[in-house]
Amino acid sequence: MSDLVGIVLVSHSFELAHGLAALASQVAGDEVHVEPAGGGPDGTLGTTGDVVWNAISRADCGQGVVVLADLGSSVLTVRHLLEEGRGNGHIRLVDAPFVEGAIAAAVMSSAGQDLEEVARAAEEARGASKF
Repeated sequence: MSDLVGIVLVSHSFELAHGLAALASQVAGDEVHVEPAGGGPDGTLGTTGDVVWNAISRADCGQGVVVLADLGSSVLTVRHLLEEGRGNGHIRLVDAPFVEGAIAAAVMSSAGQDLEEVARAAEEARGASKF
């Protein structure tokens, strides 16, 4: 088990969450636990609390978890879980662009940065210029 910050990617789409998790994992390496949480029952679009919480549990290796969400109700699903008192302050839902934030968080985690630095990198990715 690594002692790096875990990352959870919450999307309405199973494919989007899993594809981005694969990309972030390739960039960060196998030590960073990047977990997808996407899609509803039977392959439909949506998010469910159980799927999200299971991904958070898998990603948490003791240094905390940064959670990125794609759209409105996925944010609400994560907020609901955190309002239930889960996570004990070791889970950060960040206001970050989904793709760029996930990559920034994964890179910072792989460099051994703490929870606050990984969360900050994800949020600061909003200002990243592509050209």
